[in-house]
Amino acid sequence: MKIGFIGLGRMGHHVAANLMKAGHSVTVWNRSQAPVQALVAQGAAAAKTPEDAVQGDAVFSMLSNDAVMREVGLAGPLLAKAATGLIHINLATISVDFAKELSAAHSKAGLAYISAPVFGRPEMAESAQLVLVAGGDAAALKTMQPVFDKIGARTVPMDAPEKANLFKITGNFMIASELEAIGEAFALLRKGGVDPALFHDVLAGRLFTGAVFKSYGLMILNRSYEPAGFALTLGLKDVNLARAAAQGLGVTLPTAELLKTHYDEAISWGWQDKDWAAIGEVSAKKAGV
Repeated sequence: MKIGFIGLGRMGHHVAANLMKAGHSVTVWNRSQAPVQALVAQGAAAAKTPEDAVQGDAVFSMLSNDAVMREVGLAGPLLAKAATGLIHINLATISVDFAKELSAAHSKAGLAYISAPVFGRPEMAESAQLVLVAGGDAAALKTMQPVFDKIGARTVPMDAPEKANLFKITGNFMIASELEAIGEAFALLRKGGVDPALFHDVLAGRLFTGAVFKSYGLMILNRSYEPAGFALTLGLKDVNLARAAAQGLGVTLPTAELLKTHYDEAISWGWQDKDWAAIGEVSAKKAGV
């Protein structure tokens, strides 16, 4: 399959590399050129403009937010220049409202659109262990499933693009909430003279056996937030997406309001380039431990 790829950040460049390993012809575009040249060295073709990346059978995009997607033209202008029958798969976490807008814009242009935000960090992208939550046209999903199988370990189907994004936003809200809870718990233990490492070891072995508590818990325990696998600013973005989705649906998310406050504080302290797990350090800083 001839595939374009727009957006080669911490996650995107690994996904594009796996598409190449699977035997697809991949044309890549990114605003900065170093990631492009790294993939060209592995056999990718370099797109001079985003338009060059939308001339094949499918195009993947993995840009940071709604605004950047608009700037690139994926909400309208670029679609008019795309190849007939192109399928656009958006791997990014975007707002529910923007997912609806993208779906309508692609339909108007006669193109298929799939929202397929992913769960996973860069190392999972590299090892093709991502979980994709894919919502869109059933025929397009069927066409792309063999490709999804080369970049992820599981695909969770949704019957509409905006539902896929709501699923992902809600998942990230839960992860951020656990990061906050871990940070608060460790701060309380440290303040009271109890070893948080022992606490983590006991609970990770019996009560909290999931990946979030085990892996992120170690990051917070060791206060190891750099290099960031998922930047703190992106954590704030996703919390705000959850807040917006909740407001649109008439749902109250008190924890999301606390998370926003703590992410805002962390950024005000200059932590914006740390991993989003650094929200677990906010309570410790306030407690003086």
